[in-house]
Amino acid sequence: MKCKINMILIVNILHFIRNVTLILNIVTLGGFFVNVIGYVRVSTQGQAKEGYSALYQQDEIRKLCKDNDWNLIDIYSDLGISGAKVDEEALEVEREGFQNMLSRLRTKDIDYVVVLNTNRLWRSDIVKVLIHREFNKYQVDVKSIEQPNYSIYKKDPNDFLINGLMELLDQYQRLEIALKLGRGRNKKAQEGGYAGGRVAYGYKARKGQKYIEVNVKEAEAVKRVFTLRALYPKWSLSNLAEQLNTEGFTTAKGKKFTKVQVKRILDRKSFYQGMYSYGNINVEGKHKPII
Repeated sequence: MKCKINMILIVNILHFIRNVTLILNIVTLGGFFVNVIGYVRVSTQGQAKEGYSALYQQDEIRKLCKDNDWNLIDIYSDLGISGAKVDEEALEVEREGFQNMLSRLRTKDIDYVVVLNTNRLWRSDIVKVLIHREFNKYQVDVKSIEQPNYSIYKKDPNDFLINGLMELLDQYQRLEIALKLGRGRNKKAQEGGYAGGRVAYGYKARKGQKYIEVNVKEAEAVKRVFTLRALYPKWSLSNLAEQLNTEGFTTAKGKKFTKVQVKRILDRKSFYQGMYSYGNINVEGKHKPII
């Protein structure tokens, strides 16, 4: 009897060990505990015909996730947008679907971003480095269906070169701004006048004119951004952009707003209030405030 009880106990222990081993294997192999999101991009109708249609990419992503027992949370998409498109001023990837995906990654509970091919994420070395930086920040890796061995953590010598060049570019741009503050332009800035360069959204500059003027149509969008921010402080930048688009507002190029443009407007609040900044100079501007 005692021997029988011991045998039952041993069997139960073995079952327990087996179950623990299975759980550990699931965690190790990335089974049910792996959270992923998908990303698809189609830049042209030609790509859709060549086997890169959004539907095909989505189906392949779902199939890979099912085969690996991954938890596919969502699939983000950008249609009709180039993989090399980047906001050179803000050094950001200017794609709405991609930006929404980054917002989701900020929760830091995603393990992989699944794509058909890495060329769906980037088409240039600069965009590649920018995306690597963002994914590293959230400890996320890329799973490419057509490149099963790819990982952003396998360093490419080209990445080091591009990273170094971008850092040098940042330093050069800061130095260039300081050098451009020559005596004439420096004086103009100190007086609160327009010292040249790209005009902020909401204003316009005429050739040979010393001061910038309010662009009435764009100014309404600027006012609306700050009104919405005050009314709905918990709204994300994407929510604000969606509301602007719903109300019919457009960017300077006549396109829909994205979170990138909304952030740029919010970051320039002091300028829209009438202050002027140029280099290290911060004075009351001669331009008319919008807010």
